[in-house]
Amino acid sequence: MIHGLLWLPLLAAFIGLAWAGRNEFQKIEAYRVWAEPFDRAKYDVYAVLGQTGDTLTWGKPTRKAPVNLQTFSLQDVREIHLLVDGQVVDLQLPPSRGKAIGLEFVFNQPPSLQIPFTQIDLAAKWGQALTKDWQKLQQQPHL
Repeated sequence: MIHGLLWLPLLAAFIGLAWAGRNEFQKIEAYRVWAEPFDRAKYDVYAVLGQTGDTLTWGKPTRKAPVNLQTFSLQDVREIHLLVDGQVVDLQLPPSRGKAIGLEFVFNQPPSLQIPFTQIDLAAKWGQALTKDWQKLQQQPHL
């Protein structure tokens, strides 16, 4: 009987890990369906982000579908910054470590918007790609 009681916490941990794995799998499957119409998309535990042309849509991943979706145009953006630990860093030379990571979009009309990322290198790559797209939009003649 004592051996059974010793294994009980291990069984509880296994059940908890199985539930967490199933939960994350459901989030990824919901993201996969959501991301199909986008030209470029990213998923992490903090946020989903999709781009079609100059339009970006982002929200929070859940098991059913992303929620709190917000959409904006790169045409409305004045600046794009990579933030690491609350500090603006160079997109071309990002630091190797940091905790709070995100892309900040400064709009022509306040307030600005921050999209969280879990990895600095992924945020930097997205920032570089979006900056390139944004610069192309700035060079186009306005009708």
